[in-house]
Amino acid sequence: MRRKGERIDGVLLLDKPYGETSNAALQKARRLFNAAKAGHTGTLDPLASGLLALTFGEATKFSADLLHADKTYIAEVKLGQTTTTGDLEGEFLTHVPVEVTEADLERVLADFRGEIEQIPPMFSALKRDGKTLYDLAREGMSIELEPRRVRIEKLQCLSFNGESVTLEVTCSKGTYIRVLAEDIGRALGCGAHLTGLRRTKVGDLTIESSVTLQDLEAMNHEQRLQTLLPLDALMQTLPAVYLSQNDCDRLQNGQRLALALECRGRVRVYGPDKMMVGTARVNDRGVLAPERLIANKKDIETKND
Repeated sequence: MRRKGERIDGVLLLDKPYGETSNAALQKARRLFNAAKAGHTGTLDPLASGLLALTFGEATKFSADLLHADKTYIAEVKLGQTTTTGDLEGEFLTHVPVEVTEADLERVLADFRGEIEQIPPMFSALKRDGKTLYDLAREGMSIELEPRRVRIEKLQCLSFNGESVTLEVTCSKGTYIRVLAEDIGRALGCGAHLTGLRRTKVGDLTIESSVTLQDLEAMNHEQRLQTLLPLDALMQTLPAVYLSQNDCDRLQNGQRLALALECRGRVRVYGPDKMMVGTARVNDRGVLAPERLIANKKDIETKND
């Protein structure tokens, strides 16, 4: 009889390799952990490397918490050349001489900081009538897309040699870095495309705390478990509320608690043992209502019997 995998709870910060899809990296990590349940907190393009936060077990309930988080990238941009996809995957369209100074570059970068509008690329995972734009583009179709507002929190030039630029970008959800590269090239009058992309930060999580698939393969099972962050690693920006065991039991039974709390909105909730119970919401009267609760192992074992 095939094993269903182990009950493993936690967050893995994976340094996804270049050329690997997010789902392929997830499935490899899942097999290494022999985890019964796994997910991710938002995909990273195959042609990008870097930080991919994976969730196991009960942590999958909180995967959406990172979807709206700001993300930081190191982007390599080639000036003077454009492609059909805005990156190295497409065919070359134009190649013109580059006459751009560092002052020109800094002036243009300033125009892209803050809130800007972006038109999503045809080569993307967005859907129209049930089909991804990527598939429609491969069929030779082109659809007029509405611009979207995104926020560029940080846009800094790390290096510039006259034709190639290395940028550090911190941006909001939904930002396409290859579109940003193309738009910068267009503003400079020479065109540009993305030649490399590495994600270094998602919310408060950083690449420095990540491991590679090769690292995991070289470890034994206990060592792999040590690489996992706790369930609340995705929610450190939320206020923490600590409950007595009696209040914990009531919350886990779906009851609302009139605790006259001072905080408002979403919170992370802990029991008297400092173990996370889940997330909840505090209304304008300080009443705590359950949102997503963590199932303890005893409950799961009882359910599976």
